[in-house]
Amino acid sequence: MPLHRLNSLVIGVPDVAATTAYYSDFGLTQDTEGWFATRDGGRQLKIVPAPTRRLIEVSIGVDDSDDLDRIARSLTRLDLPAHREGDTLTAEEPIAGFRAVIRVADRIAQAPEPPTPYNGPGRVERGPGRAPGLLRQHQVRPRKLGHVVGGATHHQTTKRLFNERNGVPTSDEKKGPGAVMGSDTHQHNDLVLDAPVNFLHHTSWQVEDIDEVGRGAFAMLAEHPERHVWGLGRHHAGSNFFWYLKDPAGNFSEYYSDMDTILDDQLWTPEDLEGAKGLFNWGPPPPPSFLRPDDLAELMTGAHHSP
Repeated sequence: MPLHRLNSLVIGVPDVAATTAYYSDFGLTQDTEGWFATRDGGRQLKIVPAPTRRLIEVSIGVDDSDDLDRIARSLTRLDLPAHREGDTLTAEEPIAGFRAVIRVADRIAQAPEPPTPYNGPGRVERGPGRAPGLLRQHQVRPRKLGHVVGGATHHQTTKRLFNERNGVPTSDEKKGPGAVMGSDTHQHNDLVLDAPVNFLHHTSWQVEDIDEVGRGAFAMLAEHPERHVWGLGRHHAGSNFFWYLKDPAGNFSEYYSDMDTILDDQLWTPEDLEGAKGLFNWGPPPPPSFLRPDDLAELMTGAHHSP
């Protein structure tokens, strides 16, 4: 698999200050150059001014120059202009309108922490103490950027950009509206949805366990209940626990834990996901605004979003 990690995203929003404050609350650490970092993935998010919210750039990592050469040849065969400079290859996605940057990058190394001791029937793991999730007081800080989901007016074309041109395999197929794709051992890193306008749907951020999903969401909602979108639940695609929140620009952000791992593509059987199973296995049903964000009409007309 030539692509092994989701390096970073650049997103555009009308109100940079308000959106920056949100992602600081979310647990990302901002440096002096405006990049937000995760614990394991380093610089993974930058927020820049734009008339409406949108995905501006997605960067994906490869192992070496040979991988870049193979991708460059694929782009040339498909008449998609690309610019090579050193260890970076840049191309414009022709439908959704974002910049795709393929860059030689080290694989993300995640030092495992001791497994969270959860008791179960006939299984006492944590002894006489209280559950660790009840005792934690630190701010939840995401370990890495897990995946990004966008809407595209021709989602099959955008899907082919990653599948055929860049070598990202399809992990699961959502019948009708989208496809789930992966570029590392995570079950998915990119998902493309069919939509009437190109837009950023959500970003997803890995945390340690289900307690960190809940703690992170509760902290975000303590003074801003309007940030809640959907959760707590468990997806079928990826199997992960989730809780979705909304930033001031209207983009959704997800805390997740316990994602499926694909160590060998040949050992993974993609599914055709239909109906609710394509969205969640258990939890509350998704609100209509999750499936069709409230500002889609504004995005279609190019109007400014009002937080």
